[in-house]
Parts: sequence; C-alpha cells; structure tokens
Amino acid sequence: MKDAIQAYIDAYNVKDIPAMLDLLDDQIIFENVSNTAGVTKTTSRDEFQQLAFQSAAYFSERRQLIRFLVLGLDSAAVEIDYQATLAQDFPNGLKAGQSIHLRGVSIFEQKDGKFTRISDYS
Repeated sequence: MKDAIQAYIDAYNVKDIPAMLDLLDDQIIFENVSNTAGVTKTTSRDEFQQLAFQSAAYFSERRQLIRFLVLGLDSAAVEIDYQATLAQDFPNGLKAGQSIHLRGVSIFEQKDGKFTRISDYS
C-alpha cells in the first residue's frame, strides 16, 4: 500500500490525473474536509475525475509531501505537508500567484489493489 500511496501523491503533484485514476476503484469514495471550505465528497471514479480536473486548474503548481505514514492491513493514515501556488483568484480573497501552505492528514483504504476511500482533512 505504501507504494500505491506514493504513486498517487506523485501523480497528484504533477497533475497526472489518468495515473491517479488508475489507482482507484470504480466506486471510490473521496472526501475533502476543510476547516475553511467545508466538505467536498464524490462517490464514484467519474465524479472524482471531474473534481480532479477542476481542482488541478486552480493551481499553477502543487505539492504534497509525506511527513509520516502509519500502515494498517488495508488502510493507512498519512500526515501531509501541502504547498500550492494559485492559478486564479479565489472568492475568499486569495489571489492568483499567492502561495498556500497547509498540513493535513489523509486516510487511504484499499481493496484488491485499488483505493476504495480517500479522506483528506486539513
């Protein structure tokens, strides 16, 4: 699972959405829970794909870095450092070209070699 998580993060960092999708189950549940933006949730690979392309356009560059990883049998918790540069102005007042830095936790669940759930908390 560690290699699959690293492959997902590597693909995320370079906006390789097809590579991200290859790691997902068709019924992937994805949740992004943010202190400032609320909850975003998808319940299929197709919905995840739409969200991934939409969110990739928000950033001129983005990078997740694993700080700490705890592996279970079919799940893992990952502490993440996140840095990105905005490609466009945001409704909350953030401006294009501005950098953001966050620390968060992602929970990955896997079955039959595919991620069935990814929950991001920041």
